[in-house]
Amino acid sequence: MELFNLKGKTAIITGANTGLGQAICVAYAKAGANIVAVARRDCDETKALVEKTGSKFLFIKADLSSTAAIPSIIDGSVKEFGSADILVNNAGMILRCDAVDVTEEDWNKVIDLNQNVVFFLSQAFAKYNIMAKRPAKIINICSMLSYQGGIRVPAYTASKSAILGLTRALCNEWAKYNINVNGIAPGYIETNNTKQIQEDKDRYDSILDRIPQGRWGKPEDIVGAAIFLASDASNYVNGFTIAVDGGWLSR
Repeated sequence: MELFNLKGKTAIITGANTGLGQAICVAYAKAGANIVAVARRDCDETKALVEKTGSKFLFIKADLSSTAAIPSIIDGSVKEFGSADILVNNAGMILRCDAVDVTEEDWNKVIDLNQNVVFFLSQAFAKYNIMAKRPAKIINICSMLSYQGGIRVPAYTASKSAILGLTRALCNEWAKYNINVNGIAPGYIETNNTKQIQEDKDRYDSILDRIPQGRWGKPEDIVGAAIFLASDASNYVNGFTIAVDGGWLSR
Protein backbone atom coordinates (compact mmCIF):
# COMPACT_ATOMS: atom_id res chain seq x y z
CA MET A 1 0.00 0.00 0.00
CA GLU A 2 3.03 2.30 0.14
CA LEU A 3 2.48 2.89 -3.58
CA PHE A 4 -0.62 4.93 -2.66
CA ASN A 5 1.00 6.85 0.20
CA LEU A 6 1.09 10.64 -0.30
CA LYS A 7 3.00 11.41 2.91
CA GLY A 8 5.29 14.41 2.50
CA LYS A 9 3.58 15.52 -0.73
CA THR A 10 1.83 18.84 -1.16
CA ALA A 11 -1.40 18.84 -3.15
CA ILE A 12 -3.06 21.91 -4.66
CA ILE A 13 -6.78 21.41 -5.29
CA THR A 14 -8.92 24.11 -6.92
CA GLY A 15 -12.62 24.40 -6.21
CA ALA A 16 -11.90 22.90 -2.80
CA ASN A 17 -14.82 24.23 -0.76
CA THR A 18 -17.50 21.72 -1.83
CA GLY A 19 -18.26 18.63 -3.90
CA LEU A 20 -15.49 16.82 -5.74
CA GLY A 21 -12.80 19.26 -4.63
CA GLN A 22 -13.62 18.83 -0.96
CA ALA A 23 -13.78 15.04 -1.27
CA ILE A 24 -10.37 14.95 -2.96
CA CYS A 25 -8.85 17.24 -0.30
CA VAL A 26 -10.00 14.92 2.47
CA ALA A 27 -8.87 11.78 0.64
CA TYR A 28 -5.40 13.21 -0.01
CA ALA A 29 -5.15 14.30 3.61
CA LYS A 30 -5.99 10.78 4.78
CA ALA A 31 -3.23 9.53 2.45
CA GLY A 32 -0.78 11.89 4.20
CA ALA A 33 -0.54 14.92 1.91
CA ASN A 34 -0.38 18.58 2.89
CA ILE A 35 -3.43 20.31 1.41
CA VAL A 36 -3.51 23.64 -0.40
CA ALA A 37 -7.19 24.40 -0.91
CA VAL A 38 -8.00 27.04 -3.53
CA ALA A 39 -11.48 28.54 -3.79
CA ARG A 40 -13.23 31.86 -4.13
CA ARG A 41 -15.31 31.16 -1.02
CA ASP A 42 -14.15 30.20 2.46
CA CYS A 43 -13.14 26.57 3.02
CA ASP A 44 -13.90 26.28 6.74
CA GLU A 45 -15.68 22.94 6.39
CA THR A 46 -12.93 21.49 4.21
CA LYS A 47 -10.30 22.80 6.65
CA ALA A 48 -11.99 21.08 9.59
CA LEU A 49 -12.28 17.79 7.72
CA VAL A 50 -8.64 17.87 6.62
CA GLU A 51 -7.23 18.85 10.01
CA LYS A 52 -9.24 16.04 11.59
CA THR A 53 -7.00 13.61 9.67
CA GLY A 54 -3.85 15.18 11.13
CA SER A 55 -2.67 16.64 7.83
CA LYS A 56 -1.70 20.29 7.35
CA PHE A 57 -3.98 22.73 5.55
CA LEU A 58 -3.49 26.02 3.72
CA PHE A 59 -6.38 27.99 2.26
CA ILE A 60 -5.72 30.34 -0.66
CA LYS A 61 -8.70 32.50 -1.49
CA ALA A 62 -8.64 33.12 -5.23
CA ASP A 63 -11.06 34.09 -7.95
CA LEU A 64 -10.13 31.83 -10.86
CA SER A 65 -12.28 33.66 -13.37
CA SER A 66 -8.94 35.09 -14.51
CA THR A 67 -5.29 34.03 -14.39
CA ALA A 68 -4.30 36.84 -12.00
CA ALA A 69 -4.18 34.66 -8.88
CA ILE A 70 -2.01 31.90 -10.37
CA PRO A 71 1.42 33.12 -9.13
CA SER A 72 0.11 33.43 -5.56
CA ILE A 73 -1.13 29.82 -5.63
CA ILE A 74 2.23 28.31 -6.56
CA ASP A 75 4.21 30.72 -4.39
CA GLY A 76 1.91 30.18 -1.43
CA SER A 77 2.21 26.41 -1.64
CA VAL A 78 6.00 26.46 -1.86
CA LYS A 79 6.38 29.06 0.89
CA GLU A 80 4.13 27.13 3.30
CA PHE A 81 5.17 23.56 2.59
CA GLY A 82 8.36 23.75 0.53
CA SER A 83 6.92 22.12 -2.58
CA ALA A 84 4.02 21.78 -4.98
CA ASP A 85 3.85 18.10 -5.95
CA ILE A 86 0.26 17.47 -7.04
CA LEU A 87 -2.17 19.75 -8.87
CA VAL A 88 -5.86 18.93 -9.25
CA ASN A 89 -7.61 21.25 -11.69
CA ASN A 90 -11.13 20.82 -10.36
CA ALA A 91 -12.68 24.31 -10.31
CA GLY A 92 -15.24 24.73 -13.06
CA MET A 93 -18.62 26.08 -13.98
CA ILE A 94 -21.54 25.13 -16.18
CA LEU A 95 -24.14 27.51 -17.63
CA ARG A 96 -27.21 25.84 -19.13
CA CYS A 97 -28.72 27.61 -22.13
CA ASP A 98 -29.89 26.78 -25.64
CA ALA A 99 -26.96 27.21 -28.02
CA VAL A 100 -28.84 29.84 -30.05
CA ASP A 101 -29.18 32.02 -26.92
CA VAL A 102 -25.64 31.82 -25.48
CA THR A 103 -24.10 35.26 -25.06
CA GLU A 104 -20.43 35.99 -25.71
CA GLU A 105 -20.08 37.07 -22.08
CA ASP A 106 -21.38 33.75 -20.75
CA TRP A 107 -19.32 31.77 -23.26
CA ASN A 108 -16.14 33.54 -22.16
CA LYS A 109 -16.92 33.04 -18.45
CA VAL A 110 -17.02 29.27 -18.91
CA ILE A 111 -13.99 29.08 -21.20
CA ASP A 112 -11.89 31.35 -18.96
CA LEU A 113 -12.43 29.22 -15.86
CA ASN A 114 -12.72 25.73 -17.33
CA GLN A 115 -10.01 25.98 -19.97
CA ASN A 116 -7.75 29.03 -19.85
CA VAL A 117 -7.01 28.96 -16.11
CA VAL A 118 -6.47 25.19 -16.22
CA PHE A 119 -3.75 25.62 -18.84
CA PHE A 120 -1.95 28.55 -17.24
CA LEU A 121 -2.09 27.12 -13.72
CA SER A 122 -0.72 23.83 -15.07
CA GLN A 123 1.98 25.79 -16.90
CA ALA A 124 3.06 27.63 -13.73
CA PHE A 125 3.02 24.39 -11.73
CA ALA A 126 5.11 22.60 -14.38
CA LYS A 127 7.60 25.46 -14.63
CA TYR A 128 8.22 25.30 -10.88
CA ASN A 129 8.78 21.54 -10.91
CA ILE A 130 10.92 21.57 -14.06
CA MET A 131 13.17 24.21 -12.53
CA ALA A 132 13.27 22.34 -9.21
CA LYS A 133 13.84 19.03 -11.04
CA ARG A 134 11.02 17.42 -9.08
CA PRO A 135 8.58 14.78 -10.32
CA ALA A 136 4.97 15.93 -10.18
CA LYS A 137 1.39 14.95 -10.94
CA ILE A 138 -1.33 16.96 -12.67
CA ILE A 139 -4.91 15.66 -12.58
CA ASN A 140 -7.50 17.43 -14.70
CA ILE A 141 -11.17 16.98 -13.90
CA CYS A 142 -12.72 16.34 -17.27
CA SER A 143 -16.31 15.21 -17.89
CA MET A 144 -18.56 12.80 -19.76
CA LEU A 145 -18.96 15.77 -22.08
CA SER A 146 -15.28 15.48 -22.94
CA TYR A 147 -16.57 12.55 -25.02
CA GLN A 148 -20.17 13.55 -25.78
CA GLY A 149 -22.07 16.61 -26.95
CA GLY A 150 -24.51 17.11 -24.13
CA ILE A 151 -27.64 19.25 -24.20
CA ARG A 152 -27.82 23.03 -23.62
CA VAL A 153 -24.20 23.28 -22.42
CA PRO A 154 -22.14 24.15 -25.53
CA ALA A 155 -19.46 26.19 -23.74
CA TYR A 156 -19.03 23.55 -21.05
CA THR A 157 -18.76 20.79 -23.65
CA ALA A 158 -16.22 22.81 -25.63
CA SER A 159 -14.11 23.47 -22.54
CA LYS A 160 -14.16 19.91 -21.23
CA SER A 161 -13.39 18.50 -24.68
CA ALA A 162 -10.42 20.87 -24.78
CA ILE A 163 -9.19 19.64 -21.38
CA LEU A 164 -9.23 16.04 -22.61
CA GLY A 165 -6.98 17.05 -25.51
CA LEU A 166 -4.84 19.29 -23.32
CA THR A 167 -4.19 16.37 -20.97
CA ARG A 168 -2.67 14.45 -23.88
CA ALA A 169 -0.74 17.43 -25.24
CA LEU A 170 0.87 18.33 -21.92
CA CYS A 171 1.81 14.70 -21.32
CA ASN A 172 3.67 14.70 -24.63
CA GLU A 173 5.76 17.71 -23.58
CA TRP A 174 6.23 17.15 -19.86
CA ALA A 175 6.57 13.39 -19.44
CA LYS A 176 10.32 13.73 -20.05
CA TYR A 177 10.47 15.84 -16.86
CA ASN A 178 8.68 13.12 -14.85
CA ILE A 179 5.48 15.13 -14.78
CA ASN A 180 2.43 12.94 -15.23
CA VAL A 181 -0.65 14.62 -16.69
CA ASN A 182 -3.85 12.62 -16.50
CA GLY A 183 -7.57 13.23 -16.21
CA ILE A 184 -10.67 11.96 -14.47
CA ALA A 185 -13.98 12.12 -16.30
CA PRO A 186 -16.75 11.93 -13.69
CA GLY A 187 -20.15 10.70 -14.74
CA TYR A 188 -23.30 12.17 -13.26
CA ILE A 189 -22.32 13.06 -9.69
CA GLU A 190 -24.57 14.62 -7.06
CA THR A 191 -22.89 18.03 -6.68
CA ASN A 192 -23.82 21.70 -6.92
CA ASN A 193 -23.05 21.67 -10.65
CA THR A 194 -25.77 19.10 -11.30
CA LYS A 195 -28.33 20.47 -8.83
CA GLN A 196 -30.56 21.84 -11.59
CA ILE A 197 -30.77 18.42 -13.27
CA GLN A 198 -31.29 16.61 -9.97
CA GLU A 199 -34.33 18.80 -9.32
CA ASP A 200 -35.82 17.94 -12.73
CA LYS A 201 -37.33 14.52 -11.97
CA ASP A 202 -37.87 13.50 -15.60
CA ARG A 203 -34.30 14.41 -16.58
CA TYR A 204 -32.86 12.84 -13.43
CA ASP A 205 -34.73 9.59 -14.04
CA SER A 206 -33.77 9.46 -17.73
CA ILE A 207 -30.09 9.76 -16.80
CA LEU A 208 -30.46 7.18 -14.05
CA ASP A 209 -32.00 4.71 -16.52
CA ARG A 210 -28.83 4.85 -18.62
CA ILE A 211 -26.34 4.25 -15.79
CA PRO A 212 -25.62 0.51 -15.66
CA GLN A 213 -24.67 0.71 -11.98
CA GLY A 214 -28.17 1.97 -11.19
CA ARG A 215 -27.32 5.12 -9.24
CA TRP A 216 -25.86 8.58 -9.59
CA GLY A 217 -22.34 8.97 -8.25
CA LYS A 218 -21.29 10.75 -5.07
CA PRO A 219 -18.12 12.87 -4.66
CA GLU A 220 -16.52 10.05 -2.66
CA ASP A 221 -16.70 7.80 -5.74
CA ILE A 222 -14.00 9.92 -7.39
CA VAL A 223 -11.35 9.68 -4.69
CA GLY A 224 -9.92 6.26 -5.54
CA ALA A 225 -8.97 7.38 -9.04
CA ALA A 226 -7.70 10.70 -7.65
CA ILE A 227 -5.39 8.98 -5.16
CA PHE A 228 -4.16 6.52 -7.80
CA LEU A 229 -3.27 9.29 -10.26
CA ALA A 230 -1.53 11.36 -7.55
CA SER A 231 0.54 8.48 -6.19
CA ASP A 232 3.53 6.40 -7.24
CA ALA A 233 1.10 3.67 -8.27
CA SER A 234 0.48 5.62 -11.49
CA ASN A 235 4.06 6.59 -12.35
CA TYR A 236 3.81 5.02 -15.81
CA VAL A 237 0.29 6.26 -16.52
CA ASN A 238 0.41 9.43 -18.59
CA GLY A 239 -1.88 11.34 -20.94
CA PHE A 240 -4.94 9.23 -20.13
CA THR A 241 -8.37 10.13 -18.78
CA ILE A 242 -10.15 7.65 -16.52
CA ALA A 243 -13.96 7.60 -16.63
CA VAL A 244 -15.60 7.23 -13.23
CA ASP A 245 -19.17 7.01 -14.42
CA GLY A 246 -20.92 3.86 -13.21
CA GLY A 247 -20.71 2.52 -16.77
CA TRP A 248 -22.39 5.48 -18.52
CA LEU A 249 -19.98 5.53 -21.47
CA SER A 250 -20.35 1.79 -22.00
CA ARG A 251 -24.09 2.07 -22.62
